Amino acid sequence: MPELPEVETVRRGLQAVLEGARIARVEARRPDLRFPFPEKFSERLTGKTITALGRRAKYLTMYLAGGPVLICHLGMSGSFRIEMSDDSEMPDNSEMLGAFYHERSKNAVHDHVVFHVVSPKGVRSRVTFNDPRRFGFMLFSEGAPDTHPMLAGLGVEPTGNALDGGLLASLLKGRKSPLKAALLDQRLIAGLGNIYVSEALWRASLSPLRESGTIAKPGKKARQQSDALAEAIRAVIADAIAAGGSSLRDYVQTDGSLGYFQHSFAVYDREGEPCSKHGCGGHIERVVQSGRSTFYCRTCQM
Repeated sequence: MPELPEVETVRRGLQAVLEGARIARVEARRPDLRFPFPEKFSERLTGKTITALGRRAKYLTMYLAGGPVLICHLGMSGSFRIEMSDDSEMPDNSEMLGAFYHERSKNAVHDHVVFHVVSPKGVRSRVTFNDPRRFGFMLFSEGAPDTHPMLAGLGVEPTGNALDGGLLASLLKGRKSPLKAALLDQRLIAGLGNIYVSEALWRASLSPLRESGTIAKPGKKARQQSDALAEAIRAVIADAIAAGGSSLRDYVQTDGSLGYFQHSFAVYDREGEPCSKHGCGGHIERVVQSGRSTFYCRTCQM
């Protein structure tokens, strides 16, 4: 499933085409995805101007003049494709379909929603949502998106300076669950997923298996650990966004190409390889936690 950097990359790609555009027509080619489409889905979108595209954790939010707000989730295999209806060039960050790192579905049978939009300059384009597994969804929020049941319980964003060592320690204080499991709890930190948690823990030299509350205890050492982990989380997310997201099999950017942060992975999917941390000498191991693969180095991650 796409993680926060992938969703942010999609948002930025769509932003250049959708923000300020008027929705001329919407084709919903089936009655549902993971959930049924909202009542009068196409009718309520048609004619509306898109004022902003946002993101909350792994959710895209499309703000419409006069409401509602459209909340989108990519699910396991969802992607957006942008196509122009004339010879106009695509705006920056939203080029026409390019080369795939791993090819994504182009089968039109999986094109479930098509937004026909017109820019303020009169340029027409189509934004198509393709989702072979149909695990994505599109829902309306009649008020602020953060009040919608899908978003209301989400924790702090792992971007910017809001997530610091002090806040992280307060979130983890007294918790006995494994550290990786706690970081995946969307009620604590919103948007973190399996890949980037593994990477952040490696950068911070912390074991995913250790009790999460141990970095929230009184004392200098725990404070240094919580500071290091908060910094690692922010850095790994920022690096991934800058790189365009990770190059996993079921993720594609809006221009049809995949990101390349996977080439920078230190531990994820590197079982048996030497640890790249200077002076470590250990090897990357794989264990299973709550049904998910965890990659780490037991030599330098304590």
